[in-house]
Amino acid sequence: MRFADLKLAVAPTRRTVFSREDSLRYKKLVEDQLRQWKVNTVDLSGVNDEGLLVTLADAEKAAAKFKAAGADALFVPHCNFGSEDAVGKVAKLLGVPVLLWGPRDEAPLPDGTRLRDTQCGLFATSKILRRLGIPFTYIVNSRLDDPVFERGVRNFLAVANVVKAFRRLRIGQVGLRPAPFWTVMCNEAELLEKFGIEIVPLPLAEVVEEVRGMVASKPTMLRDEMAALQEKVSFGDSDENTIARIAGFKLALEKRIRENALSALAVQCWSALQTTLGISACFVHGEITGDGYPVACETDIHGAISSVLLQAARFGETPTFFADLTIRHPGDDNAELLWHCGPFPLKLIDDEAEKQGIGGHYILPGVCRGVSEWRIKGGPISIARFDGERGDYSLLIGHAEGTKGPKNRGTYVWIKVKDWPMWEEKVIYGPYIHHVAGIHGHVAPVLYEACKYIGIKPDLVEPTEAEVRAWLRGR
Repeated sequence: MRFADLKLAVAPTRRTVFSREDSLRYKKLVEDQLRQWKVNTVDLSGVNDEGLLVTLADAEKAAAKFKAAGADALFVPHCNFGSEDAVGKVAKLLGVPVLLWGPRDEAPLPDGTRLRDTQCGLFATSKILRRLGIPFTYIVNSRLDDPVFERGVRNFLAVANVVKAFRRLRIGQVGLRPAPFWTVMCNEAELLEKFGIEIVPLPLAEVVEEVRGMVASKPTMLRDEMAALQEKVSFGDSDENTIARIAGFKLALEKRIRENALSALAVQCWSALQTTLGISACFVHGEITGDGYPVACETDIHGAISSVLLQAARFGETPTFFADLTIRHPGDDNAELLWHCGPFPLKLIDDEAEKQGIGGHYILPGVCRGVSEWRIKGGPISIARFDGERGDYSLLIGHAEGTKGPKNRGTYVWIKVKDWPMWEEKVIYGPYIHHVAGIHGHVAPVLYEACKYIGIKPDLVEPTEAEVRAWLRGR
């Protein structure tokens, strides 16, 4: 994972009545381990002589330093019992995800003396954080070389990255939702008021006019984009002007992403685009998503949010794909088709699949080009859907595995789960719809833990909440 994209404030803490020397020893061990994992950290150097959080005065200085450094998360290793008041103060002032952990104590010394009483201090700190209304993540009291410690740190860093992405969400809305799609309605004001999510209106008419201008003048950047796209895929019998409109549409959307500092797009991909430019948006959606800016079809704002959360959970190491839950497998009761017209990124194509290229849409009327045709790879897949009704929001979370199934048009992958009827029931009873975001890799523990920080309900299908919590405990 690209931990360098995240800044972790590290505030090792101790209490004065326990061993100072042993606290300093564990402070160094923890910091050395984080450096080995290439975590981008800011420490307590300069706050006091020890680099340990001890007093409320230390807390004020530490919070100021961490804020100035732009810390995205706070890790508080208890190097002995710790100072719960100072920890609570720093956490309250920072307002970022908090990780608690402390090393498991060794046996008492021969005379019965104990050096740290770390577990006891963690109980105290957790109570203070709860009293202050501060959500936090906990790694079970364990040794530094226990697998659960590394698992917990890595999961927490991904959690913090999801929270960081969520708190900075700016979704570009290109055009209106298709009129029949009541399912993709969203409450823009509520998203802003509850979560700070900004929706940026981007008139489709302006995009269309810009593309027409590019096609008429054929600037160098358009010709270069056309050549780059034609190197990747075959456009079949599409004429030069059609390819130019597809390339121009991509350039126009990318320009708006840059100019508006957008996290993602939700695009009115039909039917206005077909009638005004004579193209379909699918291939362009996939290319932009593959470059790290998820694009949701049919102006699905909640779908775009879902995609951003999944992408952040993997630190952008692989792109998302935006799918319909479409049909059950004809021969497997626990398998389902993840499909959409053609927006799955080319970067995800199955190496064994036939790359059929870019053609016309086989459902929508007309022959507008721009629809991708390929199966993407299988393997471990995570599925998510952010959605809400009447002010209550939740995140559907589940794990699946790619499986074999019949060939389809458009872009697709067949998935297998343990109990598809349970999934189907979850979606039917809502608040979800047929649109979901997917990503390769299993990230349910990340999304589950992130929900406590962004203020929504985690709605786990497979694995269950009990299974995720057991995994986080090291089981």
